[in-house]
Amino acid sequence: MKRSFFVQTTLTCLLTAAVAGVSYAQNRPLSEEMASTAMHIWKDSLNLDPARPRPVKWAYDQGVILEGIDGIWRRTGEGEYFKYMQKSMDFFVTKEGGINTYKQEDYNIDNVKNGRSLLTLYKVTGQVKYFKAATLLWVQLKKQPRTKEGGFWHKKIYPNQMWLDGLYMGEPFYAEYASLVKDEQAFDDIANQFIYMEEHARDATTGLLYHGWDESKAEQWASKTTGTSPNFWGRAMGWYGMALVDVLDYFPENHPKRKVLLSILDRLVVAVGKYQDPASGLWYDVLDKPQAKGNYQEASASCMFVYTVAKGVRKGYLAAKTMDIAKKGYAGIKKEFIEPGTHAGQVNLKGTVSVSGLGGKPYRDGSFEYYIKERVITNDPKGVGAFLLAANEMEIAALPKPGLGKTVVLDSYFNNETRKDQSGNEVSWHYKWEELANGGFSMWGGQFNHAGFKTSTLYAAPTAENLKKASAYIIVDPDTEKETKNPKYILPEHIQSIADWVKAGGVLVLMANDTGNVELEHFNHLAKAFGVQFNLNSKGRVINNNYPQGEIRVTAGNPVLKKTKQLYIKEYSSLKLLAPARSVMKDKDGDDAMAVSKLGQGSVFIIGDPWLYNEYVDGRKLPAAYDNFTAGADLVNWIAEQLPAGKR
Repeated sequence: MKRSFFVQTTLTCLLTAAVAGVSYAQNRPLSEEMASTAMHIWKDSLNLDPARPRPVKWAYDQGVILEGIDGIWRRTGEGEYFKYMQKSMDFFVTKEGGINTYKQEDYNIDNVKNGRSLLTLYKVTGQVKYFKAATLLWVQLKKQPRTKEGGFWHKKIYPNQMWLDGLYMGEPFYAEYASLVKDEQAFDDIANQFIYMEEHARDATTGLLYHGWDESKAEQWASKTTGTSPNFWGRAMGWYGMALVDVLDYFPENHPKRKVLLSILDRLVVAVGKYQDPASGLWYDVLDKPQAKGNYQEASASCMFVYTVAKGVRKGYLAAKTMDIAKKGYAGIKKEFIEPGTHAGQVNLKGTVSVSGLGGKPYRDGSFEYYIKERVITNDPKGVGAFLLAANEMEIAALPKPGLGKTVVLDSYFNNETRKDQSGNEVSWHYKWEELANGGFSMWGGQFNHAGFKTSTLYAAPTAENLKKASAYIIVDPDTEKETKNPKYILPEHIQSIADWVKAGGVLVLMANDTGNVELEHFNHLAKAFGVQFNLNSKGRVINNNYPQGEIRVTAGNPVLKKTKQLYIKEYSSLKLLAPARSVMKDKDGDDAMAVSKLGQGSVFIIGDPWLYNEYVDGRKLPAAYDNFTAGADLVNWIAEQLPAGKR
């Protein structure tokens, strides 16, 4: 792949000789310590190498780093990570939605990679400039030169060629954008890119994929029989694997080619496992020649394979038993490639090949000798980004899974506000799992997923039948007439179905809002079944972000919020309680703010506010003194604890 701007950052950025041999005491998760290193070296997009400051170009390396940073932000809720992503992209994105230094006419598929960061920024902030910038990359893909059957050329200057690298650079963005604008036809094209690549580049004997394929067979590096390049480069297959697990996140469940992609992923992982070094758990730069002179275990490919497998298992794309590959690989990465940085709380990643490509000037012939002569450096961004992704996945995997095999269902029948999106589509919004904006539940949904729960949405009225598979059911902020033309009210038959489900062992969560912003009359009929009434008031009024006005301290020993110390809750309805409900938190005035109740084998948690929506848990707005993100995890764990033994 073309040498990019980040490669100038080498050992001069973080000299490690002074700390060689020093024992390393880890204080934070490794993903966060590596993120600290990345954010120290590359403080912004203007000054990447302290020794040689220079302007930089739009390039994929930065996107790999930011992909890793994004994952850590979603896992931790620490706003510094989001702010770093935004600052990095704001150097390039103009107010009008242009991209500085980007040239669409180059038709370089590498340049599409950073579009995923643009989509995250758009979904979170709603700033149209990010969507406009992402659309430039979408248009590039629509116009990208193709092979005769429809495969994307890697670059205009590399005619007729598909590289494994290009699948990661283009397809995850292609799938996410298509999902956002609801272009269902695009998914056939997306699947075909993987299908074409496997058909042309996969070696039937080893199961490995060659780095590149030339349809014309005219390139010096191309086989005159098959058109493939001569070797299996580790990072190229790593790119391809990461592309598969990222695309599947957005690929429609009912699309006929989804099963094809899952089969490709299975075959890929079988081959990856076959060529994993049994002693170290790592992979070699040229995968099938571990004994060849000069070959070496390479960091970026190893990190990419760990990420592919770990995420594939977590998302259910791969069988659970394949996690052994990731565990062994990650142990090897930590042992062989991680070393302490020059600053406390930071680490370095050794052993990443700086670049490998095909063709170009000087010419790269794809030979074994070519691959092993490329420089191997410390803290190359492609390796660092891949490590951030791998480490974050392994840290998620290590979290307790009290909700494993259980489903938490979010109501979207009583709360079903709709609006037009940027493409004119009518979409459901406000307190939704998939919603990254301020009013969404994406952060809380992630906490459920990390605890092993599957998150689902119920768009119909609750019945005995459709609640059968739900371990937990959440109803938030039922609509008023000013929010929805035809609001769906909670009726006696709904109350009966819900109460029967709770008696049988379900865990119900009721979240109201302050009076005037929620339909409380019918919601109170449901709450009454559990000894609770939402008062028709609005407490915790906060003026001009005077946060202490919405502050509630959590007393030690709280039965629900076991690790939370201080909350921020604004404009909520206080509660009136009767048996069997009992208070678990009072506000500063002594009024009940949270309660729990029991009915049969089931449990209920009640609060007068949606409370855990992104605006107050994702770290972008709320001061660090407030533990709302921690409270979300506490509530997830409480829900898991309430499930009857037979339902856990």
